[in-house]
Amino acid sequence: MKVNFEKRKELDFKTNEAYKTLRTNISFSGDDVRVIAITSSVPNEGKSAVSFNLAYSLAEDGKRVLYIDADIRKSVTIARYGVDIETKGLTHYLSGQSDLSNIIYETNIENFSIIFTGQTAPNPSELLGNARFRTLIQTAREEYEYVIIDCPPLGSVIDAAIVAKECDGAIIVIETDNASYKIVQRVKKQLEQSGCRILGAVLNKVEMGGKGYYGKGYYGNYYGRYYGDYGSYGESRGG
Repeated sequence: MKVNFEKRKELDFKTNEAYKTLRTNISFSGDDVRVIAITSSVPNEGKSAVSFNLAYSLAEDGKRVLYIDADIRKSVTIARYGVDIETKGLTHYLSGQSDLSNIIYETNIENFSIIFTGQTAPNPSELLGNARFRTLIQTAREEYEYVIIDCPPLGSVIDAAIVAKECDGAIIVIETDNASYKIVQRVKKQLEQSGCRILGAVLNKVEMGGKGYYGKGYYGNYYGRYYGDYGSYGESRGG
């Protein structure tokens, strides 16, 4: 099965370079970091776009990537990227309505496969916590070099912490000048309690200045700075 992303837009040079930097930082996290959950504190911080573009950047680098849209409550993937056919997805598999082979789609992006959310479900947390999800991740580890999972905001619902239990690492997307330090710290604590390693944070939606390539010390207007150590974000805010 194959889908086309009719509306995917090419990134500008600076933003594309920023994702390459993020990709490189992840590769330095170790060979054992292959399944990565991406979440945020609150809605609209851009974590779905960061997840998708990171997966795209990894695929562009020749890595076999599976992108899983686990934001069952409010997915934007199909509408945002103009998927051209009706699809089955994660909820169909987790509820036992479909086999795994029937929900993984190849795309018009080389090396990039995807699992959509599927139909709306009344119990996303319970579905993500069942044994079929663990089986999915185990199978994906054998078939793909990276698995990128777009999760709901952890400051709103617990789903991301449930997903993170099966992951090698997690990244928190933080919208610049809009994030509550207390909420971000709470999200950090919830991820730590899940036993998942926090790889760092992406500072997103950064305004660019007019001082050349590294204007204001940031990389791009969609992805700002990637912190290899999460603690550096707290130090930055405190300062």
